Amino acid sequence: MAAVTLLETRALTKTFGGVAANSNIDLTLHEGQTMALIGPNGAGKSTFVGLLCGRFPATSGQVFFKGQDISKMPAHKRIALGIAYTFQITSVFANLPVRENVALAARRGGKLGEAAVQDKAMAALARVGIADRADQIAGDLSYGHQRVLEIAMGLVQTPKLFILDEPTQGLSESEVNDFVSLINSLTGQTTILLIEHNMDVVMRTAETITVLNFGEVLASGTPTEIRANEAVQAAYLGTSDA
Repeated sequence: MAAVTLLETRALTKTFGGVAANSNIDLTLHEGQTMALIGPNGAGKSTFVGLLCGRFPATSGQVFFKGQDISKMPAHKRIALGIAYTFQITSVFANLPVRENVALAARRGGKLGEAAVQDKAMAALARVGIADRADQIAGDLSYGHQRVLEIAMGLVQTPKLFILDEPTQGLSESEVNDFVSLINSLTGQTTILLIEHNMDVVMRTAETITVLNFGEVLASGTPTEIRANEAVQAAYLGTSDA
């Protein structure tokens, strides 16, 4: 069966004050695929994700989702289409219980009864391994567990595209291993775009990798191809922050 394209960008460009943060980015992500987006600090990764999510408009170029041009669509409508996004900095509701954080995300579509919302919330918490903390106040969780909670808040929406921005930042080694297992368990079920500096995580989870450098695509390929790419080694894999 031929791969089905879920997300595509064509010549996507964003300039700030005449300076190009992203320049002519072409990217294709297929349904059920896990793609990692990597690159040095300042490579334009966060800007690119902002263009995908609708946090700000592109200067030029297009974003297609399931074949539909969503380039001018506001963020909340992109969420309704099935794009879920977790931030580099945790965005949980610190004063609410863990379960209610996930329930709020589950209610976003407005189609489920309350019993179904609660069941779905607990299933998502179980999926990420923190169901035993359902009644704990979210702000009392460790930083690592807050990141995991944020992933549950994304998963409960059953997204067609799940964008994870530096999800393992601040996690312990065991939590990172649990995250890798979770992502690999979603392969083929959920389409994932992973923005990640931890190259061990990238190599253990991604089927394909796109490398940004100076706002442009430097290389795309399988983990093996990217690891062997001399331009990538020079720009990123050989640097101390890889």
